[in-house]
Amino acid sequence: MSEWTFSWHDAVGFLGVALLLGAYAALQFKKISADDPLYSAANGLAALLIAVSLLFNFNAASMVIEIFWFAISVYGFVRAVRKRNPKSD
Repeated sequence: MSEWTFSWHDAVGFLGVALLLGAYAALQFKKISADDPLYSAANGLAALLIAVSLLFNFNAASMVIEIFWFAISVYGFVRAVRKRNPKSD
């Protein structure tokens, strides 16, 4: 078994995990709404941070989930912003 050393990209990945878990906990404890752009922004940023760490310790399945997590978060963010600021015609 190889020895594990903590590097900057591990720190970035752990920051992403903390952000992801924090956003999910805030949602479950009703501190934030799924319709709040902040929720989607936190999820998207978390996915990016985790993906950065995966570039150094690659795992294809994990990278695929982070790509989709990010894409869905962008969709949710845009939807939440549009809902919050409807166009006045």
